[in-house]
Amino acid sequence: MAQSTRPPIVAVMGHIDHGKSSLLDYIRKANVTAGEAGGITQHVSAYEAEHEHEGTKRCITFLDTPGHEAFRALRARGAAAADIAILVIAAEEGIKPQTLEAFQAITEANIPFVVAFTKIDKAGADIEKARISALENGIYLEGLGGSIPYTGVSSKSGEGVPELLDLVLLTADLAELSADPDAPAEGFVLESSQDPKRGMSATLIMKNGTLPVGSFAIAGHAFAPIRFIEDFTGARIKAALPSQPIRISGWNLLPPAGTPFSSTNIKKDAEKLALEGVEPNPAHTQERVADDGKTILPLIVKADVTGSILAIKHELAKIAHERVTIRIVQEGIGAVSENDVKAAAAGSGFVVGFNVGVDSAARDSAERMHVSIDTFTIIYDLKQRIEEMVLERAPRVTIEEILGEAKILKAFSTAGVKQVLGARWTSGLLTVGDMVKIDRRGLHIGNAKLTNLQVARADVKEIKMEGEFGLQIESKYEAAAGDSLIAFKMTVTK
Repeated sequence: MAQSTRPPIVAVMGHIDHGKSSLLDYIRKANVTAGEAGGITQHVSAYEAEHEHEGTKRCITFLDTPGHEAFRALRARGAAAADIAILVIAAEEGIKPQTLEAFQAITEANIPFVVAFTKIDKAGADIEKARISALENGIYLEGLGGSIPYTGVSSKSGEGVPELLDLVLLTADLAELSADPDAPAEGFVLESSQDPKRGMSATLIMKNGTLPVGSFAIAGHAFAPIRFIEDFTGARIKAALPSQPIRISGWNLLPPAGTPFSSTNIKKDAEKLALEGVEPNPAHTQERVADDGKTILPLIVKADVTGSILAIKHELAKIAHERVTIRIVQEGIGAVSENDVKAAAAGSGFVVGFNVGVDSAARDSAERMHVSIDTFTIIYDLKQRIEEMVLERAPRVTIEEILGEAKILKAFSTAGVKQVLGARWTSGLLTVGDMVKIDRRGLHIGNAKLTNLQVARADVKEIKMEGEFGLQIESKYEAAAGDSLIAFKMTVTK
């Protein structure tokens, strides 16, 4: 699949009176072109804005939706609602109960976020006091022992808004957001409504793939033929791309907010999938997690006699993995049926049979729903296959490897995100292109990219021995004399 960078999807959250709507309104008016702004349909609760970052115009999708409750609803249904959040905190009031609720929702979703201290134009605004309020409530900002970026903004004058959008795009770059435009469309339903002119309509957020006119969208039990697609301005487009907010009409039922959607080009498949409430790509559905934090491998087990079921359970009990739990969600005697396949598809599970056959209807459904059916006549072969499934289902683990370290002696110059520094080698190997952590007295300040190394004014590719050298980094975090630069790489393993 050809992965490409996609625009970030951003949720703006916080206390009801802290300026979320005003901030969104300012961004909409200032960053959406004049030709588009007049055509924005008020019922569409998401929109795209353009912001020039480092000389390049970049797109950002904003979710204009009721804060943390909708955010939680999306997450509860297995949809990754947003890539990044902006937590708004009024500079005149600091943290309020709904601020903490929004912060908890962001934390639960495990996405990066930035803080916007709003209303800095007001007489009672005190960013320093608001920063301390954030710290006291576990929101650790840059400069106060944490790494959460922040800026002050005024939704009246626009002061600080470009800097806020810069922080959003820098955060998106670090997250390395990507999508495959050639894949079938996937995403989630942001909202749905009964339109008096167009019938049942829904706002969708694209997360992956392309949704063209002529295809079909399926969300739970609802489906819609894509006769036309409207972008956030109300203009009709031929196809929707990753991160785009779009409006689709003509649903047979109103799809609930937060429901994941997928697509197909065949009407018959769309109708069947909607009837069954199964997504076309079960492999992409959220993996279920046990109470102990382990990923669950759901199995539907069919066998010839009850004694075989007991023997299978006994063998499966011997399979242990530190990150996966095997769970038999359905069992029975006799051939594998279409209902067994549906149960597997609904839970991203697998069907295993022992000394039994497979109904023709079950085979057809399994092929259409991408469900794996494995049958065995030897119980140890069955056990071996389950062991392979466990390894396939095991979540990947990211391991940090420290490559080298240097101590900053002097900061020479700063231009935008680029900083020129002098340093002394401490240990290991530092190479141009490395990611480095900026460490200040044991506190992690932020990350940077090592873009240049020099020894005696000559460019070199690496530093691996004792001595002083010059370097350039790119980072939104400002390094200072006395800081440590720690080069690292992340390795993903099973």
